[in-house]
Amino acid sequence: MTPDTTTLSHPLRISLAAELHSRPFIELKTPEVLTHIAVCVSSSVSDVASNLQRQHHLLQALCHYFGVTPPVTEAKYFYHAFPAFRLKWECHTEFASYTFVTGASETAYVAGEDAFRATVLQHLPQTWLHSLQSKVLAASHLALMPQAEQYEYSSDAAALGAGRMLAGSVVLDRGTFLTDFAVHPDGFTRFILRDRAFIAQQAGRMVQRVLEIDTYRMMALLGLPLAQQSGPALNQMENELTTLVASMPALDQSQVQNTELEQQILHQLTALASRAEKLAVDNSYRFAASRAYFQLVKARIAELRESRIDGLPTIAEFMERRLAPAMQTCESIVRRQEALAARIAQTNDLLRTRVGIVQEQQNRQILQSMNARAAQQLRLQQAVEGLSVAAITYYAVGLISYVAKGLKAAGLPLNTDLLTGIALPVTGFLVWRGIQKLHQKLH
Repeated sequence: MTPDTTTLSHPLRISLAAELHSRPFIELKTPEVLTHIAVCVSSSVSDVASNLQRQHHLLQALCHYFGVTPPVTEAKYFYHAFPAFRLKWECHTEFASYTFVTGASETAYVAGEDAFRATVLQHLPQTWLHSLQSKVLAASHLALMPQAEQYEYSSDAAALGAGRMLAGSVVLDRGTFLTDFAVHPDGFTRFILRDRAFIAQQAGRMVQRVLEIDTYRMMALLGLPLAQQSGPALNQMENELTTLVASMPALDQSQVQNTELEQQILHQLTALASRAEKLAVDNSYRFAASRAYFQLVKARIAELRESRIDGLPTIAEFMERRLAPAMQTCESIVRRQEALAARIAQTNDLLRTRVGIVQEQQNRQILQSMNARAAQQLRLQQAVEGLSVAAITYYAVGLISYVAKGLKAAGLPLNTDLLTGIALPVTGFLVWRGIQKLHQKLH
């Protein structure tokens, strides 16, 4: 009997395999008009589950208005054909995107400005649109229209805004893409994608790439205000560090050991390091996310496989001129933060080394004074030992004199003065020699 392969699979195999198919392209048939809205409910991603829940509340409100069953709370993708439009909803880490599609039967399509007049907004409840206030980060209309053989992009200039700098290119050698990447008075960015010979699913893939370029460029730009705010703070911290570093040579030149001033500088350096670290932590996620979104923008542009239209910059050139400088600003702030942290650490090490050297000098002076005192004590001890030899000899000779006098009184013929005179040097020598042997034994 063949075993059930599902029991042999890793617990995450099915979910990981399904992830590759969780965001399919929308099947599109020219002509159609799409409205794309990227909703960012929170500027923080500290609680991903809470963000996902709030995004589901918005989707549920829209589904309930039309009497449609919303997806489960854990879902990150939803597609449904409503009576007046089709909706593709995707939930990402920081934002959720709504892509509304209205076909030719619902849209009174006329070339030019009329392509953006009848959009899906007229079918959406105003209360739901009002609930998106201050949450919409990217919003765009995209008109997917057929391309005539004798096509001139100037015919679409009015729809994209007369007098604006347009960008565009021939994509995949099968269509033409035009935009100005500007927010129009209705609050939406406008894109025109002309279908010359898209084959099956190419239109859907191309539309998704274009919409992702617009969304990801806005997500990437979220790091720019943070970089602009961090610039003055970095300037101030760099000036403070320069002042602290400039004060250190004065300490080296001074012969006076000012421990209190050194400790004060060390305390200021520690506080400066804490501020720099906090700034880096506050900025790290946003700058890393901006870098990742910028890489996605460049990848989606590469997938367009652009060919130049005479007189227009390509999308890659437009982004390189307009978006790349903003990303370079973020990168420069990241590099400045890293350089500041490295300089603070190096200055801190230098100051600690100097304090250590001063402490070693102080310890050397203490040891030298202790050696001097020990030498003085040794000389004093030697002087005391000399006096001790004399004292011991004096008392010993006195005892010998008393003994000699006693023996003489007992009748022995002794010369006590001679005996005392002889005993004096002998006793002194013996006492001195005994003390020397005691020293040798102790050593």
